[in-house]
Amino acid sequence: MKELLIRYKAANLAAFQQQRAGETRLGETLMFPDATLPLADTLRLAKAAGVLYVLLGIAEDIGPRANFGNGGADLGFQAFLKRFINLQANDYLDGRQILLLGEINLQDLQQQSAALQSHDANDLTKLRQLCAEVDERATPVLQAIFDAGLTPLVIGGGHNNALPLLKALAQSSGGKVNAVNLDPHCDFRLLEGRHSGNGFSYASAQGYLNHYFVLGLHELKNSKAAFEQLQQAGAGYCSYQEIYLHQNFNFNQAIAKAVSFVTASAAPLGIELDTDSISMMPVSAFTNCGVSVREAELYVYQLAKLPQSRYLHLAEAAPAQHPAGLAAGMSEAGQVLTALVLAFIQARQS
Repeated sequence: MKELLIRYKAANLAAFQQQRAGETRLGETLMFPDATLPLADTLRLAKAAGVLYVLLGIAEDIGPRANFGNGGADLGFQAFLKRFINLQANDYLDGRQILLLGEINLQDLQQQSAALQSHDANDLTKLRQLCAEVDERATPVLQAIFDAGLTPLVIGGGHNNALPLLKALAQSSGGKVNAVNLDPHCDFRLLEGRHSGNGFSYASAQGYLNHYFVLGLHELKNSKAAFEQLQQAGAGYCSYQEIYLHQNFNFNQAIAKAVSFVTASAAPLGIELDTDSISMMPVSAFTNCGVSVREAELYVYQLAKLPQSRYLHLAEAAPAQHPAGLAAGMSEAGQVLTALVLAFIQARQS
């Protein structure tokens, strides 16, 4: 059976780690998994040692490409790590509470997908089959993290990975779960084979998702069929136009609306953020009409303060799509993803 997880060790960070005399970087204080133990035992021991959060990468762009989008989301986790591990280790963040677990083992699937083109019907079918295989590999790893009572911080890949997250959380908790998604797209598209645009509709249809709210949804970037499916599922949303054009709500009020919707039940809550929602972010679906980084941080912070919040998912960052090139994209994506993870952790500490 193929190993589902590539476990990281400190040596994996050596090429990224910066050193300066008299300073300690966050990467030097993080916890790493024991490669010799079964995953459940590794996570149990990590929790006993004081770990609260588990960093997990998903290095794939199969889901966005299966949704006729651009590639590059496979580099999101690497961009994040380069920035995150070089933060200063100080009293504001205890790296010993964070387990850098590694990444889902998807290298073979990425290789199989490399030459596939979404405009070819046969290739599109294969891409969607590969996306379903990503689901199958990610779900048991994520469920093991939830079962251990730890909080996964999942970074990289397409928004297709909302499905394995919601499935794993539902299976671990024994019932349907809730989610809030900061996203111009509702990702509630037809059940036409797996891709980044239907993670939530699949989760709903398969009985994992209960209350679902989309914040910042763009009224003209979603199909009529998707809106109809949202309505049938009893989901809620507050559109970008309502906030910024009609000014029916300010951003804080929109967040409060989302919180009220998903806290109608005490079910576990997933915090979803498609970085496509952030203006000028290098992503698979670039926009200059989105929320600011500061607003995205605030969204994460406010949702993470809720006691039922169980994970953070940051999807779709694609550094290669930066107009100034890959190096600029790695830097910018890394900074934004790091800021969002810090917002989550600081909210939990508060």
